[in-house]
Amino acid sequence: MEISGILRQLALSALPVLIAITFHEVAHGFIANKLGDPTARMLGRLTLNPIAHIDLFGTILMPLMLLIFTDGQFVFGYAKPVPINPMNFKNPRKGMAISASAGPVTNLLLAFVSLFLLKLAVLPALSFVPHGVSAKILEPVGMMLKSSIIINVVLASFNLLPIPPLDGGRVVAGLLPVKQAVSFSRIEPFGFLIVIILIATGLANYFVIPLVNLFLGILGMF
Repeated sequence: MEISGILRQLALSALPVLIAITFHEVAHGFIANKLGDPTARMLGRLTLNPIAHIDLFGTILMPLMLLIFTDGQFVFGYAKPVPINPMNFKNPRKGMAISASAGPVTNLLLAFVSLFLLKLAVLPALSFVPHGVSAKILEPVGMMLKSSIIINVVLASFNLLPIPPLDGGRVVAGLLPVKQAVSFSRIEPFGFLIVIILIATGLANYFVIPLVNLFLGILGMF
């Protein structure tokens, strides 16, 4: 991809990525706070200001590298994890599972909202708005909403990988019997290494791509 194409794709993806990861992390902290853990709120992480959630590598460098190395076909990022203390929950395992699931659910809701804005506002407006306005405003907004749909669906699907500390791993740990959950949670220190290996070998695609297709298929019904 040429530099102009990279910059164009970056401009279309930057805002959706920031919104996706910010809402994802705030959702974790918001639900945790509702369930009795005020850690995120006390540390100022229940804010939609993306600056509070930006991670240098996960929010800036990784999406940029993926944009370049995948020729603009795949953009993904993450924010600084919102701190949660499960000991503040009445039921630590259940509370952790619920707060963990809030992130992917929020991303799917954002994808749903983006789809409806695209179909009910932007696309209908293209038929009666002057061409100059549509080319300068509506068409870029439409492409940004399309990026938002893909980015949020991919983020939700990837985070549902059943490997701690990803959200899917925390949900699995909350659903397993105590003994099995303790054994399962022991892989958490190696979780990101496992995820990197799965991505590098392409094995993650066998889980993520079917989920992406499933979610896109559900959204396509609307």
